[in-house]
Amino acid sequence: MVTVEEELGRAVQGAFTRPVPKSAGAQVRYLVRRHKGSTQQVADLLGISRRTVERYVKDQIKHPRPQLAARLEGEVRTRWQPQVRARARQKAATTDGIMIDVQARFGYTAAAGSTDQSRIRHLTLALPPHHAARLLDAQATGMTEDRLLQLTAEALGETYFRDNGRRAHGLEVELTDLLDLQFRL
Repeated sequence: MVTVEEELGRAVQGAFTRPVPKSAGAQVRYLVRRHKGSTQQVADLLGISRRTVERYVKDQIKHPRPQLAARLEGEVRTRWQPQVRARARQKAATTDGIMIDVQARFGYTAAAGSTDQSRIRHLTLALPPHHAARLLDAQATGMTEDRLLQLTAEALGETYFRDNGRRAHGLEVELTDLLDLQFRL
């Protein structure tokens, strides 16, 4: 299932200027550097022993278990290039905005005499910086997926359906079934 949180994270990761370390040894060495040389902190983070971390650092162990490999990859990705990540977020929130490509079922609440039947639409449009800032701030503060989906629906309703206040006044948009979603900074 596609989530707004994951897709926003993937969009920010698209701004990386260098590839994320691929081998387990390089990933563990990176985490040890980020934790100021503390192999114990990295061991606690990954749920393994300190000695195992030391073996990964020295490349004595090269192939982690699948569960550990996934955890290791996730921890490295969340910490990789924090300044590049912050700069990309800042640029999207102040000047560029976010491109969104969404295929979902949209529900409507509108004035009497119009249809409120939900339908599947595929939209690709640029969200202005103030909507990008709201989405990125909500993600950074750890908002729930439902709240992120609601903010996305409000941004699409304002930008696409109400055309920034020029038409369809009072139309409320609801995102119900998210089939596909992609963000680009």
